[in-house]
Amino acid sequence: MIDGKKVVLSVGQCSFDHGNISRAIQGRYAACIEAAATRAEAHAWLRAQRADVVLVNRLFDEDGDSGMEFLREAKAAHPDQPMLLVSNLAEYQAEARSAGAGVGFGKAELGTPKMSIALDPFLS
Repeated sequence: MIDGKKVVLSVGQCSFDHGNISRAIQGRYAACIEAAATRAEAHAWLRAQRADVVLVNRLFDEDGDSGMEFLREAKAAHPDQPMLLVSNLAEYQAEARSAGAGVGFGKAELGTPKMSIALDPFLS
């Protein structure tokens, strides 16, 4: 927690999407949204602290890196760390689930009940 708020780590989003995700989450939850643009930044962040939930973009905006590869690495290193994939594509959501992620949501679902169902277990 930061100042009594839950912590969300948003990994690999562009600044526009990070802003939209932050507004959607903060409109519903008392949460602080931290950002990591790259795999290295996200791994360093997770070594130093814990988030209530990590939101992983399927493809990292800054360097085109694979969010799925990051998710697998991060779950191996931090098996108890809740992680969700941010993608509208069902096949990638299924792949993320098989890698240990929870039920995620897509950017088109920001602010919808599907987003709330995915985040309530971690942020309510």
